Amino acid sequence: MSSSYINDAIFWIEIEKVNPNPYQPRREFDELKLKDLAESIRMYGVLQPLVVTRKEVYHETGGMTVEYELISGERRLRASKIAGLSQVPVLIRNGEEDPLLKLEMAIIENLQREDLNAVDRARSFDRLAREFKLKQSQIAEKVGKSREYVSNSMRILLLPEEMVMALEQGKISEGHTRPLLMLTDRPDEQMVLFKEIMLKKLTVREAESLSRRVATDKIRNKEKYLDPAIMEMERNFTESLGTRVRIEKSKEGGKVTIDFFNPEDLCVLLEKLNGAVDSGLKMTSGPVDANTGETLPVDDRAPADVEKEDNTDLYSLKNFVV
Repeated sequence: MSSSYINDAIFWIEIEKVNPNPYQPRREFDELKLKDLAESIRMYGVLQPLVVTRKEVYHETGGMTVEYELISGERRLRASKIAGLSQVPVLIRNGEEDPLLKLEMAIIENLQREDLNAVDRARSFDRLAREFKLKQSQIAEKVGKSREYVSNSMRILLLPEEMVMALEQGKISEGHTRPLLMLTDRPDEQMVLFKEIMLKKLTVREAESLSRRVATDKIRNKEKYLDPAIMEMERNFTESLGTRVRIEKSKEGGKVTIDFFNPEDLCVLLEKLNGAVDSGLKMTSGPVDANTGETLPVDDRAPADVEKEDNTDLYSLKNFVV
């Protein structure tokens, strides 16, 4: 590889002559870290040379100027400008104009420095696949990773843009994308899980547990384990309590499962349930008229007396309260 350089010599060139790499895979540059690097460069200089290509530009007037295009070292170049340097040390890669090589080198350098976030890495792999027609196995070989690593990275881009942006901004971790991707075929549930991750600060393990539970619910529904009325009750419970609720029937009744993730969630649930009891359940001494809210007389007749009377109105729904 050293033969591709001009005798591995380091040249000092004017910083304004170095153009950015159009294939730079990184989109986000942490300004605070750049300032820290700039401060280090002021004290110690640029310890690792930038890698560039050299290009001669001929003008119509007959003159010629030399320009350089960055292959790797974008952060060092930006930090050097912040530090106020007029020149930077470079290694000149001779005669390399292949855009694939420029992208490949930029990706590899960033990967080796672990300097790409998950989204930038996924987009880089996607560009190698789309623009340069490389298979995932070929990409994996070039970057020294497994094919599964490349495949899993690229799957991140299957998420809705809102989730991709949250990952890029560090609001969720790469680990959170796994349970979200498990719900790709259920976009509504996927969005609910995403909001729970964001609002409740769920760990990856908690998110995976919820995702598996949704998958289990899907199997239950396919097997018609739940009837539509029970499913509607689950939705109403979930909406009222603000967390996932499951109802499971059995021969002798059933059970209601309410999710919570910390003591604070449990306290909120208790307050909501108490509030529902205080506002919605009214203790009375008898049945209540559904229209007026007034307490109706209690029928204290014996069953035998009731049977003797053909009073069908006794069983009207208006005389009963749920």
